[in-house]
Amino acid sequence: MSFASGLKTIVVATDLHGQSEAALEYARKLAEGYGARIVLAHGLDPMDYAAVDAVPNGVRAELTEQARAVLDRLAGDLLREGIHSHSEIREGAVAEMLVDVARQYESGLIVIGTKGSEGAGPVVVGAIAERLVRMAPCPVLAVAADWNAGPCRPTPGGPVLLAIERNEAMTAAAQTACSLAETFKRTLLVLHVRGAAEVSAMLSPGPIRLEEFGIERGRNFPVQSIVKDGKPAEAIQEAIAQYLPCILVVGVKRASGTPGPHGTAFTVLARSRAPVLCVPPEPERAEPERESCVSLETI
Repeated sequence: MSFASGLKTIVVATDLHGQSEAALEYARKLAEGYGARIVLAHGLDPMDYAAVDAVPNGVRAELTEQARAVLDRLAGDLLREGIHSHSEIREGAVAEMLVDVARQYESGLIVIGTKGSEGAGPVVVGAIAERLVRMAPCPVLAVAADWNAGPCRPTPGGPVLLAIERNEAMTAAAQTACSLAETFKRTLLVLHVRGAAEVSAMLSPGPIRLEEFGIERGRNFPVQSIVKDGKPAEAIQEAIAQYLPCILVVGVKRASGTPGPHGTAFTVLARSRAPVLCVPPEPERAEPERESCVSLETI
């Protein structure tokens, strides 16, 4: 299923402190562009309580009432803009709650807001965002609360930036980036990061490589290839600072290939000064990973 055909419902993680405002703003833009409805999802923050069962009943009821008031206000604002919405208030771990809601409503996208100030993260120390990205049945968009501030704020009508590599999620990520560029009439920037082996071999990507992922020149939007050398996360940051894209699209594997608690996907989420759209492989199209010839193999 393509991104465009699957984006009929968008699940947006909401909070009571305004951290999700940037996420909802982006969700609105996408809902308007694709004619989608929005599901406003709220859950108790597991960082505030060791377990939901430990929350006193009175506190739980008060939190639920506060959440309902906030969600009702947001739903009213959306309706005035012609966007249909629904609200869900649930208890439990945030990542699992969002995945359950996304599956129930057959969502084509989950949008989460992050604290900002350090890029799109560290997203509650990465515990929620990366887990959500690995578990979600659909793409996940992380938007920092301060995404539209500072020297790296996107330019009006800024391009869609796609970080390309050979993994099982790349085709879906490329199709998603193309859909965004076409829908919002933006330039598609395709970033290829060369590792040391490629640099020494003087390898350079060309148009044929783009076509392998379904990216064809001459479509209804301009396509520009970018080549940078070095570590993936650092090269992506350089491209963001140089081109000021409206969104970064990356293909994300179901499991990290990097030792330790976090992979390159987390590094990109934590450092990015642009909203990050993490696209998982499509189940029916998932294939054993081919030998990587680029430098984003750990995303």
